[in-house]
Amino acid sequence: MKNIKFSLLGCLVAIACYGTAFTIDSLAQTAKVDIQNSIVNWNGYKVTGKHIGTVKLKNGSLTLVDGKLTGGSFEIDMNTINCTDLDSEYAQKLVNHLKSDDFFGVANHPVAKFVITRVIAQDNRGNYKIIGNITIKETTKEVKFFGNVTTSGNQVSASGKMTIDRSEFNVRYGSGSFFDGLGDKTIYDEFDLEVKLVATKE
Repeated sequence: MKNIKFSLLGCLVAIACYGTAFTIDSLAQTAKVDIQNSIVNWNGYKVTGKHIGTVKLKNGSLTLVDGKLTGGSFEIDMNTINCTDLDSEYAQKLVNHLKSDDFFGVANHPVAKFVITRVIAQDNRGNYKIIGNITIKETTKEVKFFGNVTTSGNQVSASGKMTIDRSEFNVRYGSGSFFDGLGDKTIYDEFDLEVKLVATKE
């Protein structure tokens, strides 16, 4: 009789734990990134000024629990690098150089990827500290930045700006950290990616 009671108790505990796990899992929602309405703006800096442009996403998704960000990832199509601050002829020359092996070697590394590893809520207004791994030219490094995520119905909007040290990804052309005597041709190691995502809950 005692064994029967313990067996019954074990079953009840197992059912309760299963029910709890199912409830937690059921709260998680995936929002698929709309790559047509999402964009990544880049800002590159040099001694004499800066250049700006865009690059498109290949895919992406965000994970939310009770409307709060818990994870996500996206891939960048490096073939879509564009320059927006120069006239078409000079812009194309810059883009071709950025795609070359001097910079991002797009022919051999057509995709860059970012994966969230940790999210820390800063308040109740959708502000977060986001920690994740970004992969460029097959090299992966951790980055930390602040972002904002808001929801309205099934729509999710996310934005943030990450600063990346290109030299850590073997992108060293024109870097004063590795070459002497560059003068006003020096290109700074750090560049910014301003990410603006629009996603829909599935």
